[in-house]
This record gives sequence, C-alpha cells and structure tokens, in this order.
Amino acid sequence: MASYRGLNDLGPLAGKCALVRVDFNVPMDPESKTITDDTRMRAALPTIRWLLGQNARVILMSHLGRPKGPDPKFSLRPVAEHLARLLARPVGFVGELVGPAVKQAVAKLEPGDVLMLENVRFHPGETKNDPELARQLASLADVYVDDAFGSAHRAHASVAGVPAFLPSAAGLLMERELAMLGDVLGSPERPYWAIIGGAKVSDKVALLDRLVATADGLVIGGGMANTFLAAEGYHLGASKVEAEAAAKAKTLLEQARERGVPIGLPVDLVVAEAFAPDSAHHVTTPDRVGDDELALDIGPATVEKIGQWLAAARTVFWNGPMGVFEWEAFSSGTIGVASALAESTAKVVVGGGDSVAAVAKAGIADRLTHVSTGGGAALEFLEGKALPGVLALAK
Repeated sequence: MASYRGLNDLGPLAGKCALVRVDFNVPMDPESKTITDDTRMRAALPTIRWLLGQNARVILMSHLGRPKGPDPKFSLRPVAEHLARLLARPVGFVGELVGPAVKQAVAKLEPGDVLMLENVRFHPGETKNDPELARQLASLADVYVDDAFGSAHRAHASVAGVPAFLPSAAGLLMERELAMLGDVLGSPERPYWAIIGGAKVSDKVALLDRLVATADGLVIGGGMANTFLAAEGYHLGASKVEAEAAAKAKTLLEQARERGVPIGLPVDLVVAEAFAPDSAHHVTTPDRVGDDELALDIGPATVEKIGQWLAAARTVFWNGPMGVFEWEAFSSGTIGVASALAESTAKVVVGGGDSVAAVAKAGIADRLTHVSTGGGAALEFLEGKALPGVLALAK
C-alpha cells in the first residue's frame, strides 16, 4: 500500500468532517425494505469506527441499484436505519445529495456524529463524473475517504472526482482489498491456481488471457466449461455453448499447453432435461450428454478432481460458480468446491458477486483468507487494469 494514502496520512481529524464513499449497494426486500445481506455494510464498519474514534464528523455516501434518476425504491433511508443498528448509535439521513438541505444537516453535525446522504446515482452528474457535482460534494467536508472497492472501477464523481478537491485516503477495507488482490496479481505464493466459473467465456476473456500467462494451473467450471469442452470436440446436447467463443477457448487451451499450464475441465456433469429447478437430472460424462440434455453443474468426480488438482497449491483465486447454484439440485458442485477450499491450507481469495454468494451459501467465508466485496472491480484489477478510484488515491 506504499503507493496509496491511508487513513494515518490524513493527520489529526478531531472535529473535522470526513466524506466517506462506501459501497452499501446491498440486497433489500422490496416490500419490507429489510436488508437481506449486510455483508458489504459490515465490511465498512472498521473504517467508520476508526473515524469516529478520531472524533471526526462522518458523512457517508453510496449508490444503491441502478436508478435512472430519483426513485423511492432505491432510497438509502432503510440502509441508514440498518447501519444505526450495526453501529449502535444514531445515523442521520438527508434525502438529498447536494444542496441547502445537505449543507444544513452537515452544519448540525457534532464530533462523533454520522450522516448518510441520499443515493449518489439519483444525481445525473454522478455517472458522468461531473466536476461540479464533485466540487459540491467536496465542499461538505475536510477530507475524503474511499472505502468502496466495489465501485473503484467506475470513473464516477463520488469515486474519482471528489479526490481532486480534498485530501484523500483509502479506507481500511479498500487497503485490505488492494493488499490481498495485489498479492494475487503481483506476487502469489506458488503454485498459484485459479478456479474460473460463471456463464460465459466472452465475459472473462481478458482475465483468462492473464491467468494462462501467469497462473500455474487453471480450473474451468460453470457454463463456460461447456464452451471449453465443445472446443475439445465434445457434443453437449442442448447445453449453452458460446459458438462465437469456442475458437477463443481453443486458443487458450493451446496456449496453456505450450506454457505447460494444466487446465482442469469437468470429467463429469450434472445434466437435466430442462432448464428448471425441479427438472429431472442425472450425472454423466461429457461424451455421453444426450441431444436434449443440458449441463447445469459439475459432477462429484470433478469436485474430487479439483481437490486433487489444488492439493499442492499455495495460492488459489476463485471467481464464478460451478453451476446454477441458486437451484438446490445444481448447487453441489459449487458447494463442494467451496468446502474443499475451506479445508485448504493455501491462501484463498474469492472475488466476484456470484462467488461471494456461493461462499455465503456454503457458510465458509470465515475459513477463507479473503472474500472480496468487489465483483467487477476485483476482476478488472486482476486483469491488470488501472482502476479510476484507486488512481485517485495515489501518493
């Protein structure tokens, strides 16, 4: 983290206003407005508590969903109420992002107070990185803290714009994300293996390119494994195969063989008669998939193989589920891989929204080295891309 300003670089904060970008884009029940998973909120608590311990006045801002302008469905008011329970102290809320009402609310803050602003994406200037919006936000505070790694890949006003106007630093969560993912990207303890799943090869071409060049081994699962198996000559019936990505998959396999990097593909599959949670299903091998069958999960032999492939690994990065894990009948592969990683002595870093959900479903998050709060941001970071929110914090 030597390249980035941390909280201690901000100097004494007693009585000062800290504007903090958090990632409270959390799932919420649309009827009751109850937060159904507060993992991202809990991840930001250490930074908020650190600032409160410095007697700072804390102003929080975040996005929620993808509203196209002000929309009560995406208001952060329920989030502020939930945060108050997590912090065991009042959290003020103002239903605006900038303007007189916000200035009045900020003026009333005392050291140790917390105020949450309304959804940053209610303002059209947020996603456009409008410098005027960034200036108005910056005018509310003395310092800026970015603890929203999940938004670091967005060149938005609250992420990349505000640091141009205020002394800025990475929060504790941001620092941990950069440290953990930075180790995987730059200096992983070897052997270094990656497990990549999810639906499409085309969504992860840049990541796969990098892993073939840098990892010591690669496991492919999920829907994208169908495309790799098709590239190897298997007929997968009615399974989803990206025909346009098959050539790329074949090239990646050839490049891996040239480098001597093993790529583990499924040796058995759970196939179903229809894409439905209650569809009749059974386990078969890739060469025995029926014309009307769909592969929706990896099979038990593949889970066992993955455990064998990773036995000697010292670092493992996992992104993407092994199947349609949201459906109980097709979750065994993903849960099996999660359980194997929980037993591993390797450094295990999980990144990507669906992978995080899978880890939560398996109940093993506390047994892994790091579970990233950033989906797209984690992938772009590991692809080697510069993230606007991180660049803005550089010393």
